Amino acid sequence: MNIGIRLHDTRTGDLDQRLGCAERQGFACAHLAMSKAVPGFSMDQAAELLTDELASQVRESFEKHQMQCAVLGCYLSLTDPNEESRERTRAIYRAHFRFANRIGAGVVGSETRPAKGCAFREPPEVSEEAYRLFIQCLRPIVRDAEEENAVFAIEPVFCHIVSTPERAQRMLEEIQSDHLQIILDAVNLLSPQTVDRADEIIQDAIGRLGERVRILHMKDYLPVEKGDERLCCCACGLGEMRYERLLRFADQRGLPMTLENTAPENAEQARLYLESIHAHL
Repeated sequence: MNIGIRLHDTRTGDLDQRLGCAERQGFACAHLAMSKAVPGFSMDQAAELLTDELASQVRESFEKHQMQCAVLGCYLSLTDPNEESRERTRAIYRAHFRFANRIGAGVVGSETRPAKGCAFREPPEVSEEAYRLFIQCLRPIVRDAEEENAVFAIEPVFCHIVSTPERAQRMLEEIQSDHLQIILDAVNLLSPQTVDRADEIIQDAIGRLGERVRILHMKDYLPVEKGDERLCCCACGLGEMRYERLLRFADQRGLPMTLENTAPENAEQARLYLESIHAHL
């Protein structure tokens, strides 16, 4: 199993110290969000900061700790209605694509949260208006990924524009490119209203998106309380999530997975929990 962790969930320090923490806890890969794991890094200036020199330093740190960068995170909104700021965002994504190649990252990851100031007549997860704006903004960014020979991976989330396996499949069919792939976070597909159908939703996601999934995000969720609008997420093994179907899928595809919602005190325990389930499949 290739299990990793978000570096900003490790003990506070510089990138080398965080990678060292991940290595000591037995992780083989990592999710790197530069602004969260590298002191002083500003996403607003990412297009200027992601230099070849910095890429060499980051790559050397990963190699030193025998770690793979599974995901380089760039979770900026893709639905900004302002053309000038949208172009700035595009430049930041393009810099991440170039940087991903330099450090050997598997994918550049993102979500489809609407930009601040976006007003749609319906909630974004069902709005056709929001979806069309997203597709309009996505096309040039995927072209940039193609030109930089990088993989751009979108993570569906139940309350975002790409909210369901069906919407994600529609996106992939509309944007015909091998450089557009999927990050599958099963818990992010669930809401308090749908959590009782978790296995059905996960099966649907694997059926629709399986060949395009490049990495799994793994976390757990606590029992739903009355009035909850979202699931309360936690580290694997501390809630109600069942992982057998996901682990079999990861085995079949040879997929890496990175843990979420961990703390330094429970991250290794979460990894061992998944490995114990895997051992009995």
